[in-house]
Amino acid sequence: MSRSKFRPAFTLVELLVVIAIIGVLVGLLLPAVQAAREAARRMSCQNNIKQVVLACHNYESSMKQLPPAWTRPAMTGDGWSAQARILPFVEAVSLAQAIDFSGGYKATTIRVDGIDRPIASYRVPTYLCPSEINDRLRTGSTGDAIHYPLNYAYSAGKWFVFDPDNRDGRNVGEGMFTAGRGRKFRDCLDGLSHTLAFAEVKAWSPYLRDSGIAGDVNMPVLENEVCGLGGSLKTETGHTEWVDGRVHQTGFTTTFSPNKKILCPDSRGHEYDVDFTNFREGKSATSPVPRTYAAVTARSYHLGGVNVALMDGSVRFITDSIDLDLWQGMSTRNGREVISVPE
Repeated sequence: MSRSKFRPAFTLVELLVVIAIIGVLVGLLLPAVQAAREAARRMSCQNNIKQVVLACHNYESSMKQLPPAWTRPAMTGDGWSAQARILPFVEAVSLAQAIDFSGGYKATTIRVDGIDRPIASYRVPTYLCPSEINDRLRTGSTGDAIHYPLNYAYSAGKWFVFDPDNRDGRNVGEGMFTAGRGRKFRDCLDGLSHTLAFAEVKAWSPYLRDSGIAGDVNMPVLENEVCGLGGSLKTETGHTEWVDGRVHQTGFTTTFSPNKKILCPDSRGHEYDVDFTNFREGKSATSPVPRTYAAVTARSYHLGGVNVALMDGSVRFITDSIDLDLWQGMSTRNGREVISVPE
């Protein structure tokens, strides 16, 4: 008689136990992997913002002043940003060579592979955080390329940004980047290591614009005060134009602490986390032109705060819980505050 051979094997129960153990291990590992990826993205983001502020230092060495936040071209109000002026120093020389700063950015194109495209529609990798979930081209109503967003915005101060009529001797805000003129390092009386240069912002941010309130506008203290200031609601186009020097596109203010939610409803009751600008720089209007006041909040996809660059070239991670007075003091160039910048 032939003997049947014994063949060892897993039982169904043993197989299910092994699968369950593997599932538990994967579940434990995934958060660690995701945390490691986010840490890498945060480090990459810090490197990007470091390159931006160092580019401003190189610009200052070359031009003997920092780039202006916004400048009015001779024939149009679509003025260039500080980020556009430092292009040669962030390894975007070909884009820089295509720009004539005496004209507006809407008329500026660049030819690549025999095709003309608006220079504003080109992606500048250094200006984008790897955690940005909306890293995408902005197109017009016919699908044509028009703009590309950014995530690193210049500091325009606390609230007051620009007065084209220079009433009361006030023309520009308190930050180191101001409309119409480039500042020098000597203007930073608070010290370069105590003064904000750039901070993260989210692309495609909603904003209220052009309420056009005349005269002085008091800086809001509570978030819901912003909604009462009015204006036209744009649901997703803030910080989508790296070429545009206006504060709602390439700047930020410290009216509110980082990542503070400013929820305002539209006509249908849908709430948006908004920024606000009283009147866009360079927008034509009958005299006297309303002043530009802005609450443009620093925002980030990194949990718990935002990456910032200081004027001395250093980079910090500022938490959402930072004292508001300290945050606002860091954004002024000559407020003479006694500031200890968080490490």
